[in-house]
Amino acid sequence: MKKIVYVDMDNVLVDFKTGISRLSAQELTIFEDRYDEVPNIFSKMDPMENAIESYEKLSSLYDTYILSTSPWENSTALHDKLNWVKKYLGNVAYKRLILSHHKNLNKGDFLIDDREKNGAGQFEGELILFGSERFPHWESVIEYLNPTT
Repeated sequence: MKKIVYVDMDNVLVDFKTGISRLSAQELTIFEDRYDEVPNIFSKMDPMENAIESYEKLSSLYDTYILSTSPWENSTALHDKLNWVKKYLGNVAYKRLILSHHKNLNKGDFLIDDREKNGAGQFEGELILFGSERFPHWESVIEYLNPTT
């Protein structure tokens, strides 16, 4: 039986800054400090460097799922996140998207996330803090989870 790995989207699989860079001046002003509430912002984002290849690699080694949070005040986020997964990950992530504000309720071995919010800090498995000194990029995560590479 394969171990379970959950992977966050924002700033782990998805480069959130690329979405912000595509906002209009008006959107930047109206939604200042709450860009995750901009309608359709999640459809404007690119993958993080090496994220797609890394997710595919993890999927060959583990029972892998995407575990993300959809902002409560953004009604397009659910739809946009699903479409992003379909566009960039396709069949490798088919029916493997979980959206929750309580990541700690999911049972598994590893959670790759850039923050400890939304239950990530209380996850019962091992939290791999993406972007930290220990795991600054996807190469370091893959090296840790697949030491034979």
